[in-house]
Amino acid sequence: MGWLPEPVKRTIIAMLITYRTAILPEWVDYNGHLRDAFYLLIFSYATDALMDRIGLDEAGRARCGHTLYTLECHLNYLAEVMLDVEVEVRTQLLAHDRKRLQVYHGLYRHGEEQLLAANEQMLMNIDRSARRSAPFDEQVLSRVNTLQETQRDLLWPTHVGRVIGLPGAAGQGGSGGRA
Repeated sequence: MGWLPEPVKRTIIAMLITYRTAILPEWVDYNGHLRDAFYLLIFSYATDALMDRIGLDEAGRARCGHTLYTLECHLNYLAEVMLDVEVEVRTQLLAHDRKRLQVYHGLYRHGEEQLLAANEQMLMNIDRSARRSAPFDEQVLSRVNTLQETQRDLLWPTHVGRVIGLPGAAGQGGSGGRA
């Protein structure tokens, strides 16, 4: 990490490592790359680990009756990921309110700083018996607040808040794709 600016180094170090795995043969496509669906699987496992960290593990879900649902997800593929490469997900809690978490996951080769893929998610706290959104349980909210405080000085990730669209496409002030 010697070539990175000091604030970037601090951000990488302070992010939680929420998941680590080797890329399995069944996850690789005909090009020898990690299949696009498996990037999201890896990020999903990282979200599960984040849930454990904030008290929504199996015991916490049983105690309070809450869980998290994904409302929205953005995924940026930035570099090739090949068979047998060991990767890790580093997670940053970007923001939260009384019912939602805005989360960023970065996929890296284990122990390296090159970002391979970036994932932003909006997660909603759900009361499982009511099957609707609910404010976080107090114990969970306390852990969320603590995590937010420990990460409050981290840099805002580059790939957060992006919108997908072609220049000039419909809804982007253009011709709607007409040539």
